[in-house]
Amino acid sequence: MRPDIVFHPDIYYEVGNAYDWYEVRSSGLGEQFLTELENAYTLIGLTPLYWAKVSGKYRRYLLKRFPFGIIYRIEKSKIYVVAGMHLSRKPGYWKKRISK
Repeated sequence: MRPDIVFHPDIYYEVGNAYDWYEVRSSGLGEQFLTELENAYTLIGLTPLYWAKVSGKYRRYLLKRFPFGIIYRIEKSKIYVVAGMHLSRKPGYWKKRISK
């Protein structure tokens, strides 16, 4: 059984901003970003232990085409996604979210 994926509330803001940025650059690029992101969530759900640990129990999945990483942790039957981060901006910002 695949685990449920639970998102930190700020993920929606991060993804929305990235979508808008890509869409302004080239019509349809935002949609391509979302498609790759959805594929990433599917892979994480299927093989959550495969991706590298980055800090304690947190793992990171790197998108192939876009400079983004997905930071998540696994707890029993759930995957908690704490950040969808641009790899060149404030790399450790998401750590503030894990203390909440």
